[in-house]
Amino acid sequence: MFQESQFGSQQGGASMSLWLADSLARTPVAPPPQDWRARLREWSDEVELVPDLGQRVGSLTWFRGLATCIGLCATALYLSPGFQPLPGAPGALLGDKQFDEVRSQMITPLALGADSGHRMGSTDAVQPLRQTPERPQIELNAQVGSSDTLSRALSRAGVSGGDVATINALVGGDISGGVKPGTRLDIILGRRASRDRPRPLDKLAFRARLDLGLELTRTGGVLSVKRIPIRVDDTPLRIQGVVGDSIYRSARAAGAPPKAVQAFLRVIAGQVDLGGIGAGDRYDIVTAYRRAETGDVEVGDLLYAGLKRASGKSVDMLKWTRDGRTEWFEASGVGERRGVLSSPVAGRMTSGYGRRRHPILGYTRMHAGIDFAARYGSPIYAVTDGVVAFAGRHGGHGNFVRIQHGGGLATGYAHMSRIAAAPGQRVRRGQVIGYVGSTGLSTGPHLHYELYRNGGTINPLSVKFTTTAQLAGAELSAFRARLAHYKGLQVGQQDRFAQQAVAPAASGK
Repeated sequence: MFQESQFGSQQGGASMSLWLADSLARTPVAPPPQDWRARLREWSDEVELVPDLGQRVGSLTWFRGLATCIGLCATALYLSPGFQPLPGAPGALLGDKQFDEVRSQMITPLALGADSGHRMGSTDAVQPLRQTPERPQIELNAQVGSSDTLSRALSRAGVSGGDVATINALVGGDISGGVKPGTRLDIILGRRASRDRPRPLDKLAFRARLDLGLELTRTGGVLSVKRIPIRVDDTPLRIQGVVGDSIYRSARAAGAPPKAVQAFLRVIAGQVDLGGIGAGDRYDIVTAYRRAETGDVEVGDLLYAGLKRASGKSVDMLKWTRDGRTEWFEASGVGERRGVLSSPVAGRMTSGYGRRRHPILGYTRMHAGIDFAARYGSPIYAVTDGVVAFAGRHGGHGNFVRIQHGGGLATGYAHMSRIAAAPGQRVRRGQVIGYVGSTGLSTGPHLHYELYRNGGTINPLSVKFTTTAQLAGAELSAFRARLAHYKGLQVGQQDRFAQQAVAPAASGK
């Protein structure tokens, strides 16, 4: 019995334990108390105090935001410092001496004398001048502009008309060909007798030519001229070198003037293809060159053009005047090849003479010339001597130039980007008359070249070259002597004035 009761009591205790555990699990546990900061944060998340007043107009949230805005504005106005003036002590009054010193250092209006700078202001003892004194002389430096004359340059500088007429009478024979543009004029104007008369010219000095300087001075009220001769060395300039990536850049780097290089390229282009000139070829340029003892120089025309090629035809050309006409002759004495048709542009022929389908109009019609493909802006040359009969816009030809050559022959050059000739102008063979473009009915930059005989077009390729007569006899001997002289010149600029100064000193020793 005792064991059964003990067993029963053990079962009852276990049941009681299970009931208590189940009761505790079912009883809700109270959350810990929240901090006031957490409750405020939850409330601010739920209530929007600063809403967008541009949305939900008229709602409770919008009115709450309006109230917040009004409250903030009222608070800002209430806390503002106001606009009352700040109290300050008045400035000290200046005495007469202090005011006069301050006035002389400030910029004053014209009504108060306009004094400025650190100096004493004027007093009643200073009286204004009735007439300002004139400068005894005025020194000026003027310059003759392009397409200008000496008379106009002097008149602009303030020289009177009477003095200009006197100057022209004194130096007219020395400047018969005009004064070179860019010539500097050193002018001194003297004191005038009265204010209603121009200042007289006291002195004028300028360079009339490379070998002559002029100086005019007034002595005893009369202008006189003094001519100052200047020594000039006329030895031609010779430039040699090796062609690099560009014959033009190589020649310019060697010291050749731009004018001489351009003329050299035109002569060479008439003999060989410029595109075939490669690195390693040697060029030889001789140009007229005048150098004064003052250091001033004048570059003249090209005299000799030589090109020695590593492979291919070499060029040896000399300028020679025959029967009043200057032409280029080969070293053998044969004149340059002259005829109706020469290459008007450095380019390849892309379309011949005859009927073809027009690339723009779309139908077959007569192509009255030949086309040369060339870069935009490439120079276009006159194929031979003639007179410009037309230069301007010409329908589908665009910018167009027509040249009359005599004997019923004429040539036309179309689609130019720019025209470099004028109607009535006489042009020589190889002279630039325009530049390659794509004006008119054109699909790209090229030159359309036409040849006319008695007004009608003919095939330009049907005309062949002709050759001038060959030099012979005494003229050929003189030609070869000059050629040998040019080839015997030293390369580069030679300071012969310094050599002449050193030679007497060496002989004296």
